[in-house]
Amino acid sequence: MKLKLLFLFFFGAVIQVSAQDLVYQPTNPAFGGNPYNYQWLLNSAEAQNSFKDPDATNQREQMTELERFTSSLNSQLLSQVTRRLFTDQFGQQGLEEGTYSFGSLAVDIYPSNEGLVINILDTETGEQTQVIIPN
Repeated sequence: MKLKLLFLFFFGAVIQVSAQDLVYQPTNPAFGGNPYNYQWLLNSAEAQNSFKDPDATNQREQMTELERFTSSLNSQLLSQVTRRLFTDQFGQQGLEEGTYSFGSLAVDIYPSNEGLVINILDTETGEQTQVIIPN
C-alpha cells in the first residue's frame, strides 16, 4: 500500500510539473531585435575592432603649423572672394530667377513646387548638382 501511494504521489507530481515556452528574442536590430540596441552593438564592435585602415591617414596631424596656417588663410580668402562674387552677381536682395555663369560653372535658378531649385553644371567636366531650398 505504501508503495502504491508513493507511486501515485510521484506520478501526480510529474504530471503537475509544467514547462514554459522557449521564446527567442534577437539582440541585433538588423534581425528584428530592439532598435535601441544598435548604438550599444556598434560601440562594442568598434571597441573590439583592432584593424586600422592603412589608407586612412589623418592629414591634419601630418601638416606643420605653417601648412595649417596657410590652408586656413586660403580658406578665409576664398570665402571672402566667394561672398564678394555672390554679392556682385546677385546683389543685396539674394537669389533671383535666371541663369548665371561663374567661370566654367553654369548656375540655373528657378522656383518649383518643392522650393527654390538651383542647378549647378560644370561645363568642363559635365558634373551636375541640384540644390533645393524648401519653401
